[in-house]
Amino acid sequence: MNKQNIRIVLVNTSHPGNIGGVARAMKNMGFDQLVLVEPRQFPAEEAMWRAASASDILEQATVVPSLEEAIADCQLVVGTSARGRRIPWPVLDPRRCAEQMHVAAQRDETVAVVFGREDRGLTNEELQLCNLHLHVPTHEDYTSLNLAMAVQIVVYELRMLAVADTLPAQADAEWDAPFATAENMERYYEHLEQTLAQIGFLDPAAPRQLMSRLRRLYGRVRLDEMELNILRGILTETQKSQAKK
Repeated sequence: MNKQNIRIVLVNTSHPGNIGGVARAMKNMGFDQLVLVEPRQFPAEEAMWRAASASDILEQATVVPSLEEAIADCQLVVGTSARGRRIPWPVLDPRRCAEQMHVAAQRDETVAVVFGREDRGLTNEELQLCNLHLHVPTHEDYTSLNLAMAVQIVVYELRMLAVADTLPAQADAEWDAPFATAENMERYYEHLEQTLAQIGFLDPAAPRQLMSRLRRLYGRVRLDEMELNILRGILTETQKSQAKK
């Protein structure tokens, strides 16, 4: 995916700090195409301060007088919406919407993701300029999202698609010590059972299922040889301490 094909468009943003926060969110995920439609205050010192190390995105941001101009050369326009509309429109969550934007960008199409005003979002007229509507499924008890947070969600989903081929399918299998053998684990269980009996935690006459449950616990963890030696050392010192009493 060519990230240069995806632009973030902010419409009539009222607070310059939010513009800075958006720039920072974009840079975190590797995007740098920012277009501002009639921002209330820009450039602004607070925007630069909030952007932190993403000030370069603000410096190269494009400022235009209308949404029409911001998206004029785009083949796919996605408008973010928090409200239901009277006229049905294709609505997707960020993950599924990102998939469509990713495909479009791979085809070398220009994609715009449009975010509205902090207090009332995009108007119906502005949303009708969009091919798709994107809705973040927030919890019904508190649906309000900060502008930078909303942008972060969208660019994160796009980032995940961009790096999908480089992400490990499972946890890193490399380890600094070999895993314990079955034979050494059996020796550990014998040592553990002896120690638990010595300190009075396990009654050999009525062991119940204590050792079975401990085996299950350690089986889930998969100890390596170094970890096993540490535990054996703890048991040995525990036994020495008990012998002194």
